[in-house]
Amino acid sequence: MRTLKKTWPFHIMLLPAMVFLFLFSYLPMAGIVMAFQDYKPWLGIAGSEWVGLDNFRYLFEREDSMQVIWNTVIIAVAKMIFNLLVPFVFAILLNEVRKVGLQRSIQTLVYLPHFLSWVILGGILVDLLAPAGLFNRVLGSFGIDPILFLGDNNWFRLTVIISDVWKEFGYNTIIFLAALAGINPALYEAAEMDGAGRWKQTMHITVPSLIPITVVVGTLALGNVLNAGFDQIFNLYNPLVYETGDIIDTFVYRTAILNGEMGFGTAIGLFKSVISMVLILISYRLAYKWAGYRIF
Repeated sequence: MRTLKKTWPFHIMLLPAMVFLFLFSYLPMAGIVMAFQDYKPWLGIAGSEWVGLDNFRYLFEREDSMQVIWNTVIIAVAKMIFNLLVPFVFAILLNEVRKVGLQRSIQTLVYLPHFLSWVILGGILVDLLAPAGLFNRVLGSFGIDPILFLGDNNWFRLTVIISDVWKEFGYNTIIFLAALAGINPALYEAAEMDGAGRWKQTMHITVPSLIPITVVVGTLALGNVLNAGFDQIFNLYNPLVYETGDIIDTFVYRTAILNGEMGFGTAIGLFKSVISMVLILISYRLAYKWAGYRIF
């Protein structure tokens, strides 16, 4: 009670956020029961027929379902790898820029795409990557035939991955720049006195100093292995690339919302949530084991 008397204002400040979290995150979890029903909106949850695990069985029997899961894993894992590797390298390169004004200008330019929604960027990319768009005009000047970046299954995944990395790598660089700022300058001074050049200083001081935070970021990203980016895919894909571009979130949207298969869509969403929860628990355990990171 003595502690509560001192901290009650903080609990009051936290209350609106907790109410918001309860209303929009926990209360809707009651709808999970639809995953075990042949849900009919006009009958409601109480009146819909219970089908047990039939929706989950149907999930693994449908050929397109397994293709969607495979697409999700490929796109999500590729995004995780390159959204870790590219910021890592870029942070090291940016750290070597000695002119503060130039460094800040570069930072600002690469951060900007992160703050634009995929609705805006999707429209820009659709125009740029169209058969008559800027990219294909440049390729045409070299005698290369137009490429359907957003309409060809061979190109769509690569386009999605590259565009996502371009959008996010600047913002993801922040955490690595913060880690670089924490490196003791005396280490570089001692290495320079021993005759080490910039390359050796980078390989023997900078890179090893970034490894712990890289391990943390990489392991925590495992929890998002089934989140391939609904906003991006939804704004870029079309029926021509369902084979390689359709992911779990867009599949749920089409089955549950457009086709009315709400029970099946809920089952897919629940399957994804359970797998994500398991991966998050594993990732926190790995982060604590390899980098000593823990939040509780």
